[in-house]
Amino acid sequence: SALELVPFGIKPLLRRAAAYEALERYSLAYVDYKTALQVDCSVQAAHDGVNRMTKALLEKDGVNWRQKLPPIPTVPVSAQTRWSVPSAQAPGANTAPATAPQGEGDKTAAGMERARILKEEGNEFVKKGNHKKAVEKYSESLKLNKECATYTNRALCYLTLKQYKEAAQDCTEALKLDPKNVKALYRRAQALKELKDYKASIADIKSLLKTEPKNTAALRLLQELNRA
Repeated sequence: SALELVPFGIKPLLRRAAAYEALERYSLAYVDYKTALQVDCSVQAAHDGVNRMTKALLEKDGVNWRQKLPPIPTVPVSAQTRWSVPSAQAPGANTAPATAPQGEGDKTAAGMERARILKEEGNEFVKKGNHKKAVEKYSESLKLNKECATYTNRALCYLTLKQYKEAAQDCTEALKLDPKNVKALYRRAQALKELKDYKASIADIKSLLKTEPKNTAALRLLQELNRA
């Protein structure tokens, strides 16, 4: 019904996709996640959804799974927010996104590519054990592109550096982008445990276990929390 009112609305597309996924109607979920990415290619939850559905459909229908898909609608340029200027209106206002001036897209594309490179550089510093330098790289990357994985990576660094408040904040930002992100829930639970907010930490672990009931690290952390 929401999509009838606002065709190609990101939130209704993602929520319907999640509902289809829960009902194991993977091909319909795949179509909604792919449509969401046409509207805004930076939505991490949609990328993650496409990856999950591809895996599920491959297992279900084999290598020819794409042939059994319903048609994916083509999103008109007017509905694409990929390179749009942020709306100055109140959040939640259902307005058509403003189209960026000519040439703006190239700059944004370059910015996103730069953000990706900075994130990779951060990952390399993590591998070398230089978490302070990694934080710097992730912070630069996030200025250009707010991505869920970059927040959870920086949160891991903050945990190692015992900056627990910062770690919890980064996980909260990641969860705004992907409410069921397992890494964000687990790392925020770790940070909250260190901050002695056991109730909130347990709540995060329970949310995580709804998505991954057999996650051994989460189950182990829950045992520790119950003893705390």
